[in-house]
Amino acid sequence: MALKDIFCQDRAISLLQRAFAAGRVPHAYIFAGPEGVGKFKTAIEWAGLLLCKDRAGEKGGADSAESCGTCESCRAIAADAHPDFNIIYKELAEFTKDGKGKKTPVDLPIDVIREFLIEKVCTRPTLSERKVFVVSEAERLNASSQNCLLKVLEEPPEYCCIILLCTRLERLLATTKSRCQIIRFGPIDEEIIFNKLKEMGIGQEKGRYFGRLAQGSLGLACEWARLELAEAGLYQIKKELVGSLVGFDFAEVPELAAKFLDKSKKIAGIWTELEKSTSKKDINRRAAKSVIGIIISALYDAMKLNVTPEEGAINFDQKQQIEELAGQLDAEQLAERIADCYRVLRWIESGVNEKLIFEQLLFNLAGSDTMTVL
Repeated sequence: MALKDIFCQDRAISLLQRAFAAGRVPHAYIFAGPEGVGKFKTAIEWAGLLLCKDRAGEKGGADSAESCGTCESCRAIAADAHPDFNIIYKELAEFTKDGKGKKTPVDLPIDVIREFLIEKVCTRPTLSERKVFVVSEAERLNASSQNCLLKVLEEPPEYCCIILLCTRLERLLATTKSRCQIIRFGPIDEEIIFNKLKEMGIGQEKGRYFGRLAQGSLGLACEWARLELAEAGLYQIKKELVGSLVGFDFAEVPELAAKFLDKSKKIAGIWTELEKSTSKKDINRRAAKSVIGIIISALYDAMKLNVTPEEGAINFDQKQQIEELAGQLDAEQLAERIADCYRVLRWIESGVNEKLIFEQLLFNLAGSDTMTVL
């Protein structure tokens, strides 16, 4: 893949290519946008261009700079073996000096930033003229990690380029954001996602649902499609979950929460097999967030039906259940329940017990006055 092949991010790609053509490449970027819209792929291709030894990009126009793809540097990046290209992620915590045997952290800890970025920045490039560092999930950088990074962002070596990939820009300190150029990535067009899922072998109905549920995230839609192809039964699970939201009472909450947890574990089990390099805790969180996302989609459809009935529902295949849900709660109540769901998502990120999370969520959805709203 080349920069020109990144889906639906023409503005972001144009900004990068023009900066390269003008010889004004900043020392630090924040690639900001939803998960799964091409930020990581763009970072890889951008690093390839910056590190390319043939400088093929310089021969093109302002909007056509690309790496050559054939020089020693490009081959090294393709082989995941470039000495001047580093991807920083929280799982590296296990390989820090004091990290052996420790569990994968929720945050991106200071030890990872210090040992895999700060210390490596000080050494000059060995193969190319630059060194490029890509920090994955930069929204997980805690205050200590960001403060540690500030020194490099303030006084970077001339050969250094740091790229922070971030899905939640508000989690970065103002001092971090002020020292980086922010490149924004938008959602992917629905039809492109549908066509991609069709190419993967997903049927029209399932593809339409996963595409809409992903809300413009091609990466998420493709992950769910892979789960479906691996027989995780995600589509059938969503139909059961949406159906169970209609008309349950307080007494059913513990049993229903256990059902939600079982479905989440089933999804996580298949997901773990598909992504063996990702920590099991992260997979469990992804699965739980997917279940919450399904609930949010049903509530959103019901709320929209109460306000402006129209085509384009996410759960278009369960119209009766959505109508019943819309009959139980008005638009304002549904909006409050959706807000509760988003608060629950933050609990998942913090590692709270998932069974308790599902119970709390269902009590909130039932409108219990005896439970504390998250």
